[in-house]
Amino acid sequence: LPPPPVPVVPVVIVAPPAPPAPPPPPKIIPASEVQYLVKPAPEYPRLSVRAGESGQVMVTVYIDEAGFPRTVQVLQSSGHVRLDESAVAAVKQARFKPYTQNGVPTAGWARIPIPFELER
Repeated sequence: LPPPPVPVVPVVIVAPPAPPAPPPPPKIIPASEVQYLVKPAPEYPRLSVRAGESGQVMVTVYIDEAGFPRTVQVLQSSGHVRLDESAVAAVKQARFKPYTQNGVPTAGWARIPIPFELER
């Protein structure tokens, strides 16, 4: 006797769902568009004055939709740790007018130069 027929069951292969699209890259706020409600007011460290340290610190800051600095980092050092730390502290205390695109407050990164110049 021949063997009984084997029932054929269709196989459905389900692919895993595609990963979600990555978020758009953060907006870079042009320097000309950065507006302050409270400007950075860096303290010139006394030891730096005595040591004759001067220079400019280029700080990068992530400003949220409400105008608050969320992440502050030294992008380019002055070459003096005390001046760099003072610049970062000053930008953390600053408040910004929210950057808007098409009337909508938008978070983004901005570059802020903080100069330290000794009076002669």
